[in-house]
Amino acid sequence: MKKRSDIFSFIIMIILSAVFLFPIAVVFMNSFKTKFSIMGSPFKLPNSATFAGFDNYITGIRSAGMGGAFVRSLFITVFSVAILVLLCSMTAWYIIRDTSRISGIIYKLFLFSMIVPFQMVMYTMTYVASALHLNNPVGIIAIYLGFGSGLSVFMLAGFVKSIPRELEEAAEIDGCTPLQTFFQIVFPILKPTAVTVSILNAMWIWNDYLLPYLILGNKYKTLPVAIQISMQGAYGSVNWGGFMAMLVLAILPIIIFYLFSQKYIIEGVIAGAVKG
Repeated sequence: MKKRSDIFSFIIMIILSAVFLFPIAVVFMNSFKTKFSIMGSPFKLPNSATFAGFDNYITGIRSAGMGGAFVRSLFITVFSVAILVLLCSMTAWYIIRDTSRISGIIYKLFLFSMIVPFQMVMYTMTYVASALHLNNPVGIIAIYLGFGSGLSVFMLAGFVKSIPRELEEAAEIDGCTPLQTFFQIVFPILKPTAVTVSILNAMWIWNDYLLPYLILGNKYKTLPVAIQISMQGAYGSVNWGGFMAMLVLAILPIIIFYLFSQKYIIEGVIAGAVKG
């Protein structure tokens, strides 16, 4: 009976994997086809008549300005994730260790920010970002910090609860300051959840289209924005071949990053949610 159950579970997992991988396979396949063959038969494999080689990739890179957009996206993603992990881990540690009512209210506000839809604040946020001169690659990092801190603090706070207070008390007896205690004792223990928070935020920020489009516009195009704008022609025409090729190049780094780091996601989610 158990063997049958294992076989059934394996089949279900195979089916689900195929469903999730199918869109990526379609994008990759169409990146090597001509424009009209993509529109006419998007689910057929390329043949001698429809195969475009690497022309779509060459055309897409030249028209989309992939170099500048890639560097800009990399800069925003790396620094946003680094600041998120650092500040949110310190915030989570302080909220859990400080038992005052104010800390409890602050923690509830972080949780509340997780359920506020982005559409409710995007227009006012755009106005405030422009007024505060945050509509640039450096300023948008502060906006990502605001939107990503809710989930990050929630996950990190759950793990901080499982850290024995005696470790910090021993460090204080040895003469460590609060910052030394955090960076030498607490933060190394937080590594599994910190890595998970880094991965989840990196995937979100790297693939984000709406926030950079609203805040940065066409002046500082990130990778998703550059692909969307540059592949559109006059009268609503779209270079579907170049569009598919640029999508492949855009998702390839984050897929590789995820494959090498996926084990930390499960460990961190279990540590941050269950232990808390």
